[in-house]
Amino acid sequence: MSRPESYDEKGASDDKHDPQVTISAAHLAFRNDQVDAGAQLVAGGIEVDSDSEESIRIRNKIDRHIMPLMCVLYWIQYMDKTTLGSSAILGIQEATHLSTNQYNWLGTIFYLSYLVFEYPQNLALQRFPVGKWMSINIFIWAVALCAHAACTNFGGLFAVRLILGMCEGSITAGFLIVSAMFYTRKEQTLRVGYWFLMNGTAQIISGFISFGTLHVHTAGFEPWQWLMIITGTLTLATAVAYWFLFPDSPANAWFLTPEERAFAVARIKGNQTGVENKHFKMEQFWETLADPKTWIFALYSALDNVPNSLTNQRQIIVASFGFTNLQTTLLGCVDGTVEIVTIFTGVHLAARYKNGIAYVAAIYFLPNILGVLLVNFLPWGDKVGLLFGQWLTGVGTTGFVLSLSWLSNVTAGHTKRVTVNAIMLVSYCIGNAAAPFMWQQKYKPRNHIPWAIIGICYVVCPLLLLLLRYLLAAENKRRDQEEPDTTYDDVYIEVVENGKTVQKKLDKAYLDLTDIQNRDFRYVL
Repeated sequence: MSRPESYDEKGASDDKHDPQVTISAAHLAFRNDQVDAGAQLVAGGIEVDSDSEESIRIRNKIDRHIMPLMCVLYWIQYMDKTTLGSSAILGIQEATHLSTNQYNWLGTIFYLSYLVFEYPQNLALQRFPVGKWMSINIFIWAVALCAHAACTNFGGLFAVRLILGMCEGSITAGFLIVSAMFYTRKEQTLRVGYWFLMNGTAQIISGFISFGTLHVHTAGFEPWQWLMIITGTLTLATAVAYWFLFPDSPANAWFLTPEERAFAVARIKGNQTGVENKHFKMEQFWETLADPKTWIFALYSALDNVPNSLTNQRQIIVASFGFTNLQTTLLGCVDGTVEIVTIFTGVHLAARYKNGIAYVAAIYFLPNILGVLLVNFLPWGDKVGLLFGQWLTGVGTTGFVLSLSWLSNVTAGHTKRVTVNAIMLVSYCIGNAAAPFMWQQKYKPRNHIPWAIIGICYVVCPLLLLLLRYLLAAENKRRDQEEPDTTYDDVYIEVVENGKTVQKKLDKAYLDLTDIQNRDFRYVL
């Protein structure tokens, strides 16, 4: 079993004056840069009941300071990347002379760029302060979004969409890291759901903004250009707020006192994942690649996001049912409402019922399958029935939300978390990048081929989740039958107290061990 790099008196380190090296003959000792960022705060042992009144007070304080920012940004980023779909009925295709294939490419290049830059973004999130790095990316994509309004052809739009994809790769990955830093496993499921359901809010607000811009008549400046400027300005304001207000970790959160920071780190001890570690560990990288669950999550993510191509097609499809442009923009608000309600109920059910994540996610795919059947087999003249069928396909978004929180809950080791997040989101990009090309002109108006592919994905995805649950449950059972692992039970690091360097015992939860290295780790199901 591999372990983080350590040094003892009989070991490899000859420099006993190196401040980064802890020396001990009596016990296993770790270099300070190898352990968790929160280790200094909790060394010596701070026991915290995550359900205690003080723990709940601190959690509520954390909620007040970071959840509004996370929710606003996730609303902003979703609205920004779907501006292309909203602009489709605001005149962008005609104004920039886009063919159907070029329009599809603008949807694809966003995700290809996201894919290429996803792992570098995750490495940067590990290396640099999370809040500051995200704020820089938000600022760049805000400028790129405003620049859409100046584009007059496919080439210009291609360039700015590429920049949007490059920058957005930092957001979901950063949020997964932050959620694992500040919240217990049960709390993560709810919080990931809360910030992800802002996608639905974005659809509603974007629908009203699009409706409003349709009524703006300015010489030389079209409604789709106003949409880009309005959303870009909102994003610029968000970038400024993140630079000054969003914390990098509980170990240095500006809104917590020193005592509260230690308490905040200690309250997530039960996660067995720690806070963060800025040191890239190659052994954790290779372990991630060899871990079967990494690739099950990756396949699930790719297949589950093939239907996400509906994001840029939804307005076009609804209009093809026979609704006017004004009706189509307002009907998009219903898609957002469906997403909000289903994600909210889904994450609460998953948090309420122990080890129910996979079951809840799988059940929420059933309305999607029904929606695909309705859209394919109802008479083309039944535009209300077709519309309801399409709305039903938004219910399964809950499955992807739960998979994101589940991924964080079953992965430990900061380098491993960063790597598995990147692989999951790269797969997300692959599904999103490939799917737009199935919406060909020759399949219109019924689009039977694209809908059939989407239906297959909706059948396979819940089966993958149930397979993953079976494998993780079997691993938990194996660990329950193992002899206790005492390898990391006697670990110390150096802490400076009152000007003196002393050694304090550290719980294995803060040693930056992976879920495979730490045999006390149990997988959430």
